[in-house]
Amino acid sequence: MITTGTAPCLEGKVALVTGGAGGLGWEISVALHAAGARVVLCGREESRIAEAVRRLDPEGRSVLGVPCDIRDAQAVTDLVAKARERFGHIDVLVNNSGIAGPTAPLWDTALEDWRQTIDTNLTGTFLCCRAVLPVMIEQRSGSIVTIGSMTGKRPLFGRVGYAAGKMALIGLTRTLALEAGPYGIRVNLVSPGPLEGERIQRVFDAQAAVRGVSPEDARREMVADSPLTRLVPPTDVAAAVTFLAADAAASITGEDLNVSAGIVMH
Repeated sequence: MITTGTAPCLEGKVALVTGGAGGLGWEISVALHAAGARVVLCGREESRIAEAVRRLDPEGRSVLGVPCDIRDAQAVTDLVAKARERFGHIDVLVNNSGIAGPTAPLWDTALEDWRQTIDTNLTGTFLCCRAVLPVMIEQRSGSIVTIGSMTGKRPLFGRVGYAAGKMALIGLTRTLALEAGPYGIRVNLVSPGPLEGERIQRVFDAQAAVRGVSPEDARREMVADSPLTRLVPPTDVAAAVTFLAADAAASITGEDLNVSAGIVMH
């Protein structure tokens, strides 16, 4: 079992993490599991999911991996059914799956690229919430945490589809918090800043290509906007998600928590 030193706070809970086998999703899965939760991982790559399950729980008792494309409504319905069949209930949903989408001005953005970005980042979140909510309503408890982005609240050149989808998640979160609150369900959003790792380097490379600057300059510009003058460790975001998932955050709903090293403060 992988541990991070996190004090147990999710004992007896079941957490479903979309895109939970790699990158930020993996860090979230590790943190939730270390906090005592049984974890259901989903993603599109079956081999990656299987490897993540082996890494997180070699005995396979507290982790379930399910290949799933969250853009497919039936696949999402089947995912929830498998989670319930294995663990009986679902207490936490982490909507982590997302794609970067194209880097181009709006007028150079293909309709198919726009649709793919919105379908994954926004509609996929809608489908997962819609599938899990009947379970949470029945048990009259639950916590939904969605991964947004600081780009939903500040412009980033060439990222119109990504920014639009992430901004829409704020509205989804606040409205769903209002609708689901009477059933004891909390709904929150975490908006990360630029995360350390390979993915942000691809963003810097794409920015450099469309703006005619170097990747190093693109990185320096973004980090310069941070009062802490650094990128964000994915483990910091995972810790925020774990807190919001747990009973320690019982009075927090409808919130948008920035974990951006101060780049965004609203």
